[in-house]
Amino acid sequence: MLVCILLQKRKLSHVDVCLSKPVEFKDKSTCFEDVHLVHNSLPEFNLGDVDLGVDFLGHRFGAPIIISAMTGGSEVSYKINRVLGIAAERLGLGMGVGSQRIALEKLDVSYTFSVVREVAPDIFLMGNLGAAQFSLGYGLAEALKAVEMVDADALAVHLNALQEAVQSEGEPHYGGVLAKIEDLCSSLSVPVVVKETGAGISGDVASLLKDAGVSAIDVGGAGGTSWAAVEYYRSLESGDLLHSHLAESFWDWGIPTSICISEVRSAVDLPIIATGGVRSGLDAVKALALGADVVGLALPLLRPAFEEGVEGVLSYLTSFIEELRVAMFLVGARTVADLSSVPLVVTGFMGSWMRLRGLVPEALARRGKKF
Repeated sequence: MLVCILLQKRKLSHVDVCLSKPVEFKDKSTCFEDVHLVHNSLPEFNLGDVDLGVDFLGHRFGAPIIISAMTGGSEVSYKINRVLGIAAERLGLGMGVGSQRIALEKLDVSYTFSVVREVAPDIFLMGNLGAAQFSLGYGLAEALKAVEMVDADALAVHLNALQEAVQSEGEPHYGGVLAKIEDLCSSLSVPVVVKETGAGISGDVASLLKDAGVSAIDVGGAGGTSWAAVEYYRSLESGDLLHSHLAESFWDWGIPTSICISEVRSAVDLPIIATGGVRSGLDAVKALALGADVVGLALPLLRPAFEEGVEGVLSYLTSFIEELRVAMFLVGARTVADLSSVPLVVTGFMGSWMRLRGLVPEALARRGKKF
């Protein structure tokens, strides 16, 4: 019971810190600023002809957007998840719930997760459990419970080694995780998606995950929310100077999101979710042009969901979607699939990274890109 109470307190503190503190990366960006779209002054179709619909893991989305995993396990989480679920249903978007560990260990809070399916019966919905828990003993039984709890269309296994390593209560146990993921992929009736939580996935790790049988990869790159930053504030508040120092040291740790997309796309032919600092429709078009299939949003929706409710979230998403539509029009992409062939120019840190990692010309040229 004490473990459950501490878990619930931790979940609430995560939401509170994200709402009240500057938790984004400080000196490292997503590198979307290094990706330049080439204006097409003669698109040969009308803005109204732009089709934002995409298919992802067998489901049709109204736009290439997933509301990414955020929270669960408390009354505040219930209200946030309900608002996000309603917005996703209205716009035909996908959604993922936060880590369901607390609901597996404290069944009376499962309603804070299952509310999403209640208000959004038709959306693509992902359940969510942490990789560390599988290293510590979770298996197919727990995965099935998480899926059944929210009637999920897929299960996300989140990788948060950095957060576990710098968190006061962290459980940085990753021994045997890849084998557990492989077992899940071969036994679970729904697709398994592996997602990072802000430090990014490299092409090398993507290859391991593909061999294990995962159905999609969420790159969870650096440049958006830093979970080391979140844990820095929590440790500082509790007086844990060691972990606050560690968290501050690794505040900007990770692979920038745009680089993750190119790394993963160059290594595997799997659906990609681009999360980590996607803050505008322009960012989204760059991510999609680099090879992502959909983009994910989390932190930008948290405050509107908490303070303004459904209308606040819908207002943000509507603006984001219209930016995406206009950017597609201006590069001559009538469909999301057309973005795979629009010209890009990649400069700066991202360009240097890709050359040094041997990703040029493979990562871009095989998709018709120029460097």
